[in-house]
Amino acid sequence: MRFLDVKTDFAFKKVFGSERSKPLLINFLNAILDYTGEYAITDLTIIDPYQAPAIKGMKDTFVDVKAILANGSTVIIEMQVLNVEGFEKRVLYNAAKTYAAQLDKGEQYSLLNPVIALTFVDFIMFPEQRETLSRYKLLETQTLTHYSDDIELIFIELPKFTLSLDDLNNIHDKWIYFVKNAGKLDYIPDALMVEASINEAFGIANEAGLTKAELEAQEKRHDFIRLQRGSIEKALHDGLLKGRTEGLVAGRAEGATEKALEIARNLLDVLDDATIARKTGLTEAEIKALR
Repeated sequence: MRFLDVKTDFAFKKVFGSERSKPLLINFLNAILDYTGEYAITDLTIIDPYQAPAIKGMKDTFVDVKAILANGSTVIIEMQVLNVEGFEKRVLYNAAKTYAAQLDKGEQYSLLNPVIALTFVDFIMFPEQRETLSRYKLLETQTLTHYSDDIELIFIELPKFTLSLDDLNNIHDKWIYFVKNAGKLDYIPDALMVEASINEAFGIANEAGLTKAELEAQEKRHDFIRLQRGSIEKALHDGLLKGRTEGLVAGRAEGATEKALEIARNLLDVLDDATIARKTGLTEAEIKALR
């Protein structure tokens, strides 16, 4: 068997964004957000994640999956593979626009319901934090008391998730493992097969059940990602070569080293230490020190 790479936006929406996915998405969100007991999600409505601008001149924005929970809260879920400029602001913009779009002119602010932006990223966003999952809300900076829970930003950094199949002890970890690794598997591991919802997710992601058009759409997303990553590596190579040349012309080897360090700093959130070291000629210890 071959499965879709759930880290692409096409596959992520295919697995989690259809009406068939509703029970699966409920299980997924309860596990990822750690909603249990009275806070557990019991029902939701999956809606078209395309957000048309409500005001002329506002930017169009896209998210991979969007759902309204039974309690009125909205969850917008996005999968991001490449660390593009302005991405952090885009996440906040999507959440803020979704929050504001709930009201028509003249309606009371008390009608506003919470918005949760759940974002999976395939790169390191917060190098100072060790945890895979991080949550952000509006807080008072000295006492850390909550101002409002109405907008919550939740990030899951997949490179930080390093558990093996044998180390998966709960449904939360199993779902993250599925998202990160489904595209690399050629069978459903027993540790995941015992979870009915994850087993169903594998069924949706099975390439054998896809149409030719769907397979082509998936491959186009892979091509785009490969091209973007190739552009990053070319920029790295060209910049490093220029730095070395300038260093030789000036008769100072430190010129090339400084250029390599500058390039490495710009790639800390894009590539891992070993790749940066290989491309720049720096040691992994030097890359780690930069972080």
